[in-house]
Amino acid sequence: MRHTYSIDSGKTFSLWLGRVSLVVLGIPLLIVSCGTAAHVGPHGSDLSATNQEIIHPQAYYHFLRGSLAELNNDGVKALEAYETGLAFDPDSIFLKFRIAKLHFGMAHMTAAVNMAQQIPAEEISTVPMFLDLAKIFSGAGERDQAGNIFAEGERQFPIEQRLYLSHGNLLLTEKEYEQAEDVFRNLLQHVPDSAEAHYYLGVTAVEKSANLEALGHFEQAIRLNASFERAYRKLVVLLEEVGEVQQAIERIETFLKDVNPHNREFRLRLIRLYVAQDSADRAIGHLDSLLEQNPGDLHAQVRKAQIYGEQGNFAAAIEELNAVLRDRPHELRVRDFLGLLYEEMKDYEKAIRVYQANVEIDPTFFDSILHLGFVSYRLKRNEDALSYLDQAVTLNPTRPEPYLLLGLTYFQMKEYHQAKVRLEDGIVQDPTNAELHFNLGTAYDKLDRFDEVVSEMEQTLELDSEHADALNYLGYSYADRGINVEEAVLLTQRAVALKPHNGYYVDSLAWALFKVGRIDEALEMMQRAVKLVSDDPVIYEHLGEIFLLQEKHEKSREAWMHSLRLDSTNDALKQRFRDTGFGEPVPIFSQQSTYTP
Repeated sequence: MRHTYSIDSGKTFSLWLGRVSLVVLGIPLLIVSCGTAAHVGPHGSDLSATNQEIIHPQAYYHFLRGSLAELNNDGVKALEAYETGLAFDPDSIFLKFRIAKLHFGMAHMTAAVNMAQQIPAEEISTVPMFLDLAKIFSGAGERDQAGNIFAEGERQFPIEQRLYLSHGNLLLTEKEYEQAEDVFRNLLQHVPDSAEAHYYLGVTAVEKSANLEALGHFEQAIRLNASFERAYRKLVVLLEEVGEVQQAIERIETFLKDVNPHNREFRLRLIRLYVAQDSADRAIGHLDSLLEQNPGDLHAQVRKAQIYGEQGNFAAAIEELNAVLRDRPHELRVRDFLGLLYEEMKDYEKAIRVYQANVEIDPTFFDSILHLGFVSYRLKRNEDALSYLDQAVTLNPTRPEPYLLLGLTYFQMKEYHQAKVRLEDGIVQDPTNAELHFNLGTAYDKLDRFDEVVSEMEQTLELDSEHADALNYLGYSYADRGINVEEAVLLTQRAVALKPHNGYYVDSLAWALFKVGRIDEALEMMQRAVKLVSDDPVIYEHLGEIFLLQEKHEKSREAWMHSLRLDSTNDALKQRFRDTGFGEPVPIFSQQSTYTP
């Protein structure tokens, strides 16, 4: 039998379809005798908690239609139903709220705000409605109105933390740190044991660069909530930043011991800190803990090998990596790291075999092909190097490393034009790579194109103002040619300041000082260069020139003799030796002596 319900207007309100549909969907239909419906709504809505009632039966009917449409994810139909219902009950706070929220969800920001503005804050009666309306206003950029909503919510629900926390975070995003702090302190007045309030006061203090204050709040948050992971994380990061690394270590150790021994992020951070503190044994102990929890933790296995490698314990590092490869033979990056360890040990043949094993598994594995090119270059197997590096360029034409190594290989083969071409190819791909520009400059030097040398060195320094090799190269080039000698001094001084124990840089500075006539300083620097590099013939040749200018002929002769012992092919120095009146240099070469400047 079909049931009807009579209302005062004399019209009939059909309940049969609505009742059956709602029962099927699991939503109870409640009708009260005065014609007022209790609050029913879509999942996720706190409808039963609101005191805002839908008075008009027709409004309630359309509310039900809208609820069903929302359950069916049909926002357009739901919006239409709610707006129709609002026409019957234009004072319904709840329908206005549903309409505003739907508009917001559909990115109709203007419509959402317009509807939300029709809801007086003092008439909102549930925490979720306060939160959602504030979200609408803040999402639309109406931060002040969102703040007013939060303030009213905090007045009505003074111990509801969600309101204060959302309010304070809104202010934090706006960089209103003082106001945010006031909100969080207000929360503490109402909820004195709020760990969250202290946490966010700490966050606010960090933003204000009040680090000591922040540390205190994070510590208090942890005292109130011993398992407060976010507070531990902020505390540890801040302790690191202020240089209290030992305290950071202690806090993480406490967390892992008392709160969560399985927190991988914290344990990895602790491992990093121990490595930085040169406590490799403790770092390895924690890696072993990770591996006990998860024996297949590849990152932990490789990190353990890295630590052994950094300690110089290559045998232990190699053993760790081989253990991984026994179980996972197709871990190409692990095998590539193994090859790097063999390179560190200067066991290049084993490194080559390891890299070749990777390429057999995957002929397109760029890193191992690049390493094969590099090792072949170091071993002066130039044709092999060129073959591998050309493959690397084909696989990844945008990477600068193969071009750089191709340039160096051709340089090693004394094919300077080809070196120039490949370095220029690299610069086309990566015009901001300082190393490519520097090495191109050296290639131009070999091609006797000095203007281009200067241009490339200047470009290198524009890209990297502390490129010590470029500073030295350009400074020495000026000094050796006797041009821009004052600039040569400045350039070589900068190089020596960056690398004070590089004897070649010290020699360049000494030669530049010599060229500007600062002879005593030049001699002091050149003698320092001799102590740093005892087997470079050019340094002794320069030293001889300085002694000659000081008319210390015997010392000049001895320095040049030593230079010729180191390089018997220097015909120009031999002639200089004769022209200066030091005699015939030929008998010198059979002599064995140690030179002391």
